[in-house]
Amino acid sequence: MTSYKPVIAALRVLEVLSALNRLRTNATVASIHRATGIDKATVVRMLETLIHAGYVLRDPLQPVYRPTGKTLSLGTGYDRHTTASAVLSDDLTAFRQQVGWPSDVALFDGDAMLVVTSSRPAEPLNFIRASGFRAPMLLTSLGLAYLANCPAQERIAFVTQAAADPAPVNDLARNPALLDTKLDRIRTQGFATMDPSYSRAQYDAQFSSIGVPIMTSGRIFGAINVIYLQSALSERDALDRLLVPLQQVAAQMAPKLADRLGG
Repeated sequence: MTSYKPVIAALRVLEVLSALNRLRTNATVASIHRATGIDKATVVRMLETLIHAGYVLRDPLQPVYRPTGKTLSLGTGYDRHTTASAVLSDDLTAFRQQVGWPSDVALFDGDAMLVVTSSRPAEPLNFIRASGFRAPMLLTSLGLAYLANCPAQERIAFVTQAAADPAPVNDLARNPALLDTKLDRIRTQGFATMDPSYSRAQYDAQFSSIGVPIMTSGRIFGAINVIYLQSALSERDALDRLLVPLQQVAAQMAPKLADRLGG
């Protein structure tokens, strides 16, 4: 527990910077406002503060904002993802070859799932999910698979924090009955799926995913998903073809993460 109340302005700056990174080339004041729930005037002030500090620049030809190379310095002390990526990359590559669809492996990082390694998609998938992507907990199969299976204390701490955050990605945290029902169902069935609203907002409803926890001996270390085109597979077909292999590769990965990350 912290000794002092958080500095709200500092939290808002970090929210804006995080949203700007997620939005990549589409980071406008309006899109950041939609992603965070922060009013536009405040978004502008936060962006100007980040520009002054050298972490953000404004495109001279259009009202779009981009992170600068200085943002890379913020993560130089973090290497847990490098360790995880190194021990799992071969398993992830083999899984991609087995099922023909790409995957992400992610670790819980306080308020999101941090993608630590990803099998790179080829056509017809036309997006790249790079390491370092932060997947929302309550809308993605990675986040939901982890949250449903993590220790109760960790889950309660996240939900409490998320419920106080007005960002739309946290709306489910403000409906605890619905959230508990959803997480109970995920635990029972052994997998999570991408929320349709997230698929529509991020991928024009072209893609969906199945996620399972990476865990062993009752301890969870992360989550892995498999991403597929909805025009190629229905959800039922995807579950029939992909769920068992996904669970098998998660079982292969779990002892490796336990050995390298502790546990």
